[in-house]
Amino acid sequence: MDDDTRYRAVDSRDARFDGVFFTAVSTTGIYCRPSCPAVTPKRVNCSFYPTAAAAQGAGYRACRRCRPDSVPGSPEWNHRADLVGRAMRLIGDGVVDREGVAGLADRLGYSSRQLQRQLTAELGAGPLALARAQRAQAARLLLQTTELPVTEIAFAAGFASVRQFNETVREVYDRTPSGLRAEVAAGRRNTVRAGSISLRLAYRGALDSEHLIDFLALRAVPGVEEVVTGAQPGVRTYRRTLALPYGHAVAEVDGLGPATDPRRGWLDCRLRLTDLRDLTTAVYRLRALFDLDADPDAVDTRLGADPVLGDLVRARPGIRSPGHVDPHELAVRAVLGQQVSVAAARTLAGRLADRYGVPLAEPSGGLRVLFPSVAALAGAEPGDLAMPQSRRRALTGLCTALADGTVRLDGGVDREQAEAALLDLPGIGPWTVGYLRMRALADPDVFLPTDAGVRHGLLRLGQAGDPKAAAAIAQTWAPWRSYAVHRLWSTASAVNPAQGRTTSDSVKGEQA
Repeated sequence: MDDDTRYRAVDSRDARFDGVFFTAVSTTGIYCRPSCPAVTPKRVNCSFYPTAAAAQGAGYRACRRCRPDSVPGSPEWNHRADLVGRAMRLIGDGVVDREGVAGLADRLGYSSRQLQRQLTAELGAGPLALARAQRAQAARLLLQTTELPVTEIAFAAGFASVRQFNETVREVYDRTPSGLRAEVAAGRRNTVRAGSISLRLAYRGALDSEHLIDFLALRAVPGVEEVVTGAQPGVRTYRRTLALPYGHAVAEVDGLGPATDPRRGWLDCRLRLTDLRDLTTAVYRLRALFDLDADPDAVDTRLGADPVLGDLVRARPGIRSPGHVDPHELAVRAVLGQQVSVAAARTLAGRLADRYGVPLAEPSGGLRVLFPSVAALAGAEPGDLAMPQSRRRALTGLCTALADGTVRLDGGVDREQAEAALLDLPGIGPWTVGYLRMRALADPDVFLPTDAGVRHGLLRLGQAGDPKAAAAIAQTWAPWRSYAVHRLWSTASAVNPAQGRTTSDSVKGEQA
């Protein structure tokens, strides 16, 4: 995209590009999202930046009208497998705040200098500046939605000192912290109890929240997750516990109501954190779970032109490819689901959570426990693992490898290296690896030709369902085959709820 194209997007206030780039205006000294409702500036006065941090580094402050810091993230950072994409995922998860630039570089296998150079060359800002922009956004959120003391907010947002916090807020928003807080009426701010925060999770394009809630409800682990009736008519709420770097949380995300415009642009969310320093990480992981940084218009345009999937896309625009809040948890659950129904896997996961998970100090509705760590499950008693010996060996081997770092599944890992490491483990085959690439590693282009749901979905659409034919059909769906898989699963479950078995990954375990 060149600058003239960017300016046309600004002139038309095209919200599809919010978060993809930022517009800085030399005559006002502010930067905006492309859809800012203010009068369109003259082309000669506009500069364009790939990140908010780059605009801030050039001396621009955030527009108080369009709040460019609250836009969805660029879809590139979810999907790109190169160094920049991997770095942005780790920065989003708060790694720089917890481990510094050296820790980030070490995770990525580069020197700090190499990382700084590459990020600055492409994004206009290095890792510290990118993390600083993220901290500023967290600070604004806490200032304007809670009555927390300013000192507490400074450290909760990740700043090392109150002075650094004050300076950053002034530079980014051209306001003191108290002035920024005063922009929101006191009646609209919440008195925080045990870290409770209400916020909006922004998204772009259409969102089929029914698909997301259905998908999560079907797989909800008892005690860890639940879907309940929301406060508004026709709204369902997804709730779960979160294990986080400094503590834990209970998260609630409301779906959209039946009469709500799917392009509304946000989901309502509530977080109860035991440590407010986990705010940024919790929000990032929930966004990944609901795939809120995706570009559904790009996905639906490609899949909607396909003769097999086109009618499905037009009937239900905005289907997402859900990620997960914890790749280790997802890996465990993927192995538990080998060769059994979704319901059976969910039941077994709930039993393991009750046996090896950390209980909440106080239950919240149906939530009572954190999902067990892989270290705890690696030492699980054989009698607690009600499964064939081959799958038990696969599970304990996977948990051991994740616990000791032999296998990594965090956002900074190289996908090809992670796949190779997983396939070296006993009982881990192509379906499990593909499922983890799709959900844990945010790969948008994974197809599961041996999956039962994929087969049933294709058969419902009048197509051949055998793996070879399915893989051939799916070639035209690249680079969005993960989204096509969800279309097929949804089609299959519309008639037969997803009780089918998955694949023959366990064959490898029996032979190993």
